[in-house]
Amino acid sequence: MEAYENESKKGFWNAEEDLVLTNYIKKHGTGKWNRIPRVTGLKRSGKSCRLRWMNYLTPDVKRGDFSEEEEDLVVRLHSLLGNRWSLIAGRIPGRTDNQVKNFWNTHLSKKFGVDKKKRRRGCVRAKYVPRAEAEGNCNSATKGMNGEGDKLVHESWSDDLMDLASMRRL
Repeated sequence: MEAYENESKKGFWNAEEDLVLTNYIKKHGTGKWNRIPRVTGLKRSGKSCRLRWMNYLTPDVKRGDFSEEEEDLVVRLHSLLGNRWSLIAGRIPGRTDNQVKNFWNTHLSKKFGVDKKKRRRGCVRAKYVPRAEAEGNCNSATKGMNGEGDKLVHESWSDDLMDLASMRRL
């Protein structure tokens, strides 16, 4: 373990640290995040530098409240993708996965009455659809309840699976 890791600063970033990080990235670009503390003298971890840049300092990140269109898009994508925040954020220009996750957990989950205590990780309601009905709606065939290769289709996805498949190709 190197000496700078033992002296890592935790807590809030100040304007001077932000400026040092921004200047480094303007000069050298993003990537190799673990080099930044050694080269610049910042007493932060590489991970902390990456997260600070990605979530707060990147010029194309939108600040402020979500618009109604963005809110609607988050709700629709969450019904399709679940808690895959980076996939959802990838479809909303200028928003990070952290912003989308925080917006969902602080505003939308309460608005739609999602109770965190009753949710179980990985629990998805699903139903089996005969293969003829599901053809083209689901990429992965599974052995169904009748053993003839029925497909597993999530109830909330229905017609939107084709849209999801096209989004993954982008």
